[in-house]
Amino acid sequence: MRHIAAIEVVEDYTSRARCDEGFLRLKRFRARNRRADGSHSREYPIDVIDRPTLDAVAVCLYARTPRGVEVLTRRGLRPAAYFRRGKVPVLPEPEYLLVEELVAGVLEPGEVGLDALRRRGAEEAREEAGVEIAPERLEPLGGPFFPLPGIVSEKIHILAAEVPRPPVEGRHDAPHEGD
Repeated sequence: MRHIAAIEVVEDYTSRARCDEGFLRLKRFRARNRRADGSHSREYPIDVIDRPTLDAVAVCLYARTPRGVEVLTRRGLRPAAYFRRGKVPVLPEPEYLLVEELVAGVLEPGEVGLDALRRRGAEEAREEAGVEIAPERLEPLGGPFFPLPGIVSEKIHILAAEVPRPPVEGRHDAPHEGD
């Protein structure tokens, strides 16, 4: 893959884009809370971001090495993180173009249940990291969570599995057969 140096915006069509098209769907509601006694709160706005499937899987693949446990991450191009540049962050930060992340992917329509999560996780590990792993080796790592519960309806399920760390040419800390 060629090295990416920047993202160039060719067009900003935000002002004429619809909320119900594209990869993500933005829903805008006016709502009020109904209390147990029958009274209501004042109305307030709610923005919700959805996509066609609600859940995703993240796969934590790890290896035990002489230096300790190493977690496999990948560097992914994430335009939303990149476009933080030019804004004032809470703490100093680098310019994000490629972001370290776990192997992950959204579930396809019809993928339901733990076995489906495991199959999707194994497929994402193969596609994104080139790691072949049997789906049944992937185990839930805690409960699922909402990354942005105030805005995004997506829930992420984390699966984990230990994988052998392949020897790295020129490194002496890689485990050897019989270690």
